[in-house]
Amino acid sequence: MSLPTDRKYTTSHEWVKAEGDVFLVGITDDAQDQLGDLVFVGEVHPGTELTAGETAGVVESVKAASDIYAPVDGEITAFNEALESEPNRINEAAFDTWIFKIRPKNPADVDGLLDAAGYEASKG
Repeated sequence: MSLPTDRKYTTSHEWVKAEGDVFLVGITDDAQDQLGDLVFVGEVHPGTELTAGETAGVVESVKAASDIYAPVDGEITAFNEALESEPNRINEAAFDTWIFKIRPKNPADVDGLLDAAGYEASKG
């Protein structure tokens, strides 16, 4: 599967896509594939200020649990509440399903994240 080029990526397998003055954040198709069938997505708290790399939430599958990290410094502004009852949406369409929105302290910080080619190279 080719990676969408309309977003940035982190080495911890999050994707980041601009939506106005906030960024949508989800996990990559590779991440959901490694985790397996997701059974829980949560512990995301809107209003929380995070530093890049801090835990923003959790995804759990039948075989593992994994933290989701803030890609940039900023404030979580929303959680995709549909995932509370349907965490498998991520398994079905990882790049179409955001987990949380973050308003960055400095929007230019996103430029420092990986592009699709850089993310592919980081997995090698």
